[in-house]
Parts: sequence; structure tokens; C-alpha cells
Amino acid sequence: MAKAERAKSDRTRKAHKLPRDLERAIAAAEDKKAEDLIVMDLQKAGGFTDYFVICSGGNARQIRAIADGVIEALETVGSKPAAVEGYDRSEWVLIDCFDFIVHIFARETRMFYGLERLWGNAERVER
Repeated sequence: MAKAERAKSDRTRKAHKLPRDLERAIAAAEDKKAEDLIVMDLQKAGGFTDYFVICSGGNARQIRAIADGVIEALETVGSKPAAVEGYDRSEWVLIDCFDFIVHIFARETRMFYGLERLWGNAERVER
């Protein structure tokens, strides 16, 4: 196995127990048809949070719907995000939930910022 392939497989975990609120946020985003959803485990990458959820929406209306769905799903169990940024412009909505952050991007904005590349040393959680 090549070194690059081994490094990539080391960053990917198949059996991973995710926190309940994170699972709720993921399910809410999927219910709103979030595209290209990935979960990144930052615990060993020296991040300021434990997980990133990164997904895309097809247009501003869908991006806001995904954000609303995530926020509502968390509120039903008594959780409230610490901060929500970018909702009005809806090119990149960031929902800070302390232990995890949900990033909802317009496709072009996601490609431009490339969080997956910036946090390339984080483990990608396969679900």
C-alpha cells in the first residue's frame, strides 16, 4: 500500500460512535437534502472543537432550510447553538454547537474555502 493511501485510510474511521446531538444535527441536515455531507473528527487534529459537519445546499433557500432544520432538531432536545453566523447571506452558514460545528455551504463557496483540505489531518468519519 502506498504511503498516501495508508495515511488516508488512517484518517478514516469506519466504526465511530458519534455524540447524540451530533447525530441529530446530521439527520436534520440529511432530512433537508443536504448535499455531499461529511463528518470530520478533529479530536486528534488539535482542533478547537471535536467535530465538523460539512455539507452543501443548492441555493440560499435550501441552505437556510438546512440551518433551520439543524437548529430546530437541537432545540427539541434542549440544546441551543452558541452562535449562528452567515445566515442572512446564506453562502456559508456556521452553526457552533460547542462540541461540533456545522458548516453549510453554497457549492462554489465550499470549493473556494476547501475546509476538507485545510483540515486534511483530521479523520473523516464514514457513516
